[in-house]
Amino acid sequence: MPLANGRAYLAIPGPSVLPDRVLAAMQRPSPNIYAGALVEMVEGIWPDLKALAGTKGHVAAYICNGHGAWEAANSNLFSRGDKALVLATGVFGHGWANTARGLGVEVEVLYFGGNAPADPGRVEAALRADPAIRAVLMTHVDTASSVKSDVQAVRAAIDAVGHSALLAVDCVASLGCDEFRMDDWGVDVMLGASQKGLMCPPGMGFVWFNDKALEACKTSNARTPYWDWTMRANPAEFWQYWFGTAPTAHLYALREALTMILHEEGLPNVWARHAALARSVWTAFDAWGQGNPAIRLNVADPAARGHSVTAARLGAPDATRLRLWTEAQTGVTLGIGLGAATPEDPEATGSLRVAHMGHVNAHMTLGALAVMEAGLQALKIPHGTGALAAAAAVVAQGA
Repeated sequence: MPLANGRAYLAIPGPSVLPDRVLAAMQRPSPNIYAGALVEMVEGIWPDLKALAGTKGHVAAYICNGHGAWEAANSNLFSRGDKALVLATGVFGHGWANTARGLGVEVEVLYFGGNAPADPGRVEAALRADPAIRAVLMTHVDTASSVKSDVQAVRAAIDAVGHSALLAVDCVASLGCDEFRMDDWGVDVMLGASQKGLMCPPGMGFVWFNDKALEACKTSNARTPYWDWTMRANPAEFWQYWFGTAPTAHLYALREALTMILHEEGLPNVWARHAALARSVWTAFDAWGQGNPAIRLNVADPAARGHSVTAARLGAPDATRLRLWTEAQTGVTLGIGLGAATPEDPEATGSLRVAHMGHVNAHMTLGALAVMEAGLQALKIPHGTGALAAAAAVVAQGA
């Protein structure tokens, strides 16, 4: 008998769980988009977006998803024929590279294997070999692989060469989940989206940039009127924030989410909560793996794991069997093994992802782990014991 009736839990890495307060904030009639309450509310969103990123620079908002944020960054960063160095640690690094190629940018990709972070030594060598590289594009946390790279180490590699390349970082999967300090870490351009750590529906993308990037990119010729960040970051009229009609429902959602993150819980506490929940998930997988070597985390080094999502392997076809069981029998939806195909497992049926991003707390994460253990038992998938007790002990220790 299925036990799935009741509130479902979407434990996929975006779109993430929407707080009731965010949902309620969106449920209102369309407002005046020329003056009044909406315009006044948006004035307070921009300082909060900068605080979220850790910057005193600029921010431009777009009605788009993360792929749109890539294009927004690329359009402003590059002229056609420019060179980019892309550091790929999973699916989304390659995705960003492809969008740059589509704009006529010459792209060199350094791929680090999908389960290890960017190697600053290789970055330094590539920059020494090509002084014409205009920008280094890297993913902070790759949503598919869950690999987290050391942004400060990459910045140091650029500085060691004395290279003029700008540093641009995709924070779609890490924003509001993993510690990130744009100015302190020497990041020139940063991008994010609304549907993960920001606890909002998909549909808004953001690009932050400093004065150095603004000046360096004034002559970029890949920029089109819609993607141009200059007007959006410093509009003379309200409509220029969006190059047209404002995404009103999303803005009310974003206002509520930023209040929860920055003004109630506090960003350092948000980072600590995500770190603790991530450790509880890793601990459970470590315990399960003691009884089955096929069960293992995608990233061996804890320092190279993102705090918003965990990618893991169970062996084919057990991950898919477990995902289907948890959704049908318990109402918990786990993430597919995106980009995890191997010659032995071309459909990636041995891989899955567990999200712990945004509006997620201890009982939700421990509940998902308990459901997974129930599934391992029901499907007779071999696994070690003590996973739930070990995960609970991590939660008991707190952040």
